[in-house]
Amino acid sequence: MYEQQQEHGEPERTAPEAGAEPAVRPLEGFTVGVTAARRAEELGALLERRGAQVLHAPALRIVPLPDDTELMAVTRDLIERAPDIVIATTAIGFRGWIEAAEGWGLGEALLDRLAGVELLARGPKVRGAIRAAGLTEKWSPASESMAEVLDRLLAEGVAGRRVALQLHGEPLPGFVEALRADGAEVVGVPVYRWMPPEDIGPVDRLLDAVTGRGLDAVTFTSAPAAASLLRRAGERGIRAEVLAALRQDVLTVCVGPVTALPLEAEDVPTLQPERFRLGPLVQLLCRELPGRVRPLRVAGRRLEIRGHAVVLDGVLRPVPPAGMGLLRALARRPGWVVSRADLLRALPGAGRDEHAVETAMARLRVALGAPKLIQTVVKRGYRLSLDPHAETDKYGGE
Repeated sequence: MYEQQQEHGEPERTAPEAGAEPAVRPLEGFTVGVTAARRAEELGALLERRGAQVLHAPALRIVPLPDDTELMAVTRDLIERAPDIVIATTAIGFRGWIEAAEGWGLGEALLDRLAGVELLARGPKVRGAIRAAGLTEKWSPASESMAEVLDRLLAEGVAGRRVALQLHGEPLPGFVEALRADGAEVVGVPVYRWMPPEDIGPVDRLLDAVTGRGLDAVTFTSAPAAASLLRRAGERGIRAEVLAALRQDVLTVCVGPVTALPLEAEDVPTLQPERFRLGPLVQLLCRELPGRVRPLRVAGRRLEIRGHAVVLDGVLRPVPPAGMGLLRALARRPGWVVSRADLLRALPGAGRDEHAVETAMARLRVALGAPKLIQTVVKRGYRLSLDPHAETDKYGGE
């Protein structure tokens, strides 16, 4: 269980340099995509509390347990033919299994069966769920790792034994194969079964935001969600574009290494917290996204260009999309003159009229509240007023 301070404490804030303006929260100015189906609201709330704009797009939906005929069939089979070992992997999944069995009139029979087997719990949360059901686990790994569970089983020997494994929606590479290779009969208990979302619109909007670089980061809490997102990109014919964005521009954060497998198989670099929980995942984003921003000293001010806003001397200033396009184009070559023609190409949906640059530039200066940050170079274009001591100024031969 991650610390209460991480999950529910006050948001971390970056101290302002001076003045009475409120401090900037670590994720203010950034947009983060959330692909989770389960606990999506919790993750979104944690991100928003730290200042992020959140784009929700559940990439999967979970089949309701009472309606899952496959789970019912497996439950009946385990009641009729007792397993030797049952491995419970998640608290919500174990509770859901018991509740679904009760709804089918099989609750008492399932509990009686589980009371007579070797019951293993992956971690403390599922151990609590087991005890709440009136059962007692035989063992639980201190590491909460399925690898440790596998090592114990193989050390004890599973040849000729029937092992029921509560699946939790993510692949367990090598786990089932190793048990079967050692002679076990493995029965999967599909407590979570995934299907495509009923409304694919949010997923398509997230994919468009990825390819358009409208997201600063995208989060994944299950491997099936990652695989589903890539599958939908393929159906739309934009898989290559999505992968290119995830490899270069959009930070990809996974709750753990198993979740990252479908992405890393496509050479998408991922980050994972040391502890595979939502709180540490959010804290990782709070470090990584601001850390990717290179502050500039411009006209005696400290400027940070974030996803959809800037931080100027410790104060957040929202900037419209056109203004952000211009600012990024100027910041790619700080201090250099950038022509109106080049800036026009940086405007979203721009046509051929360079007056659009002048209009967007005027609005940008208003949003920044500091007109001297950007200088007009007559008949040439615009440039950031980079401080001479901060970087060698280049004015294109001016």
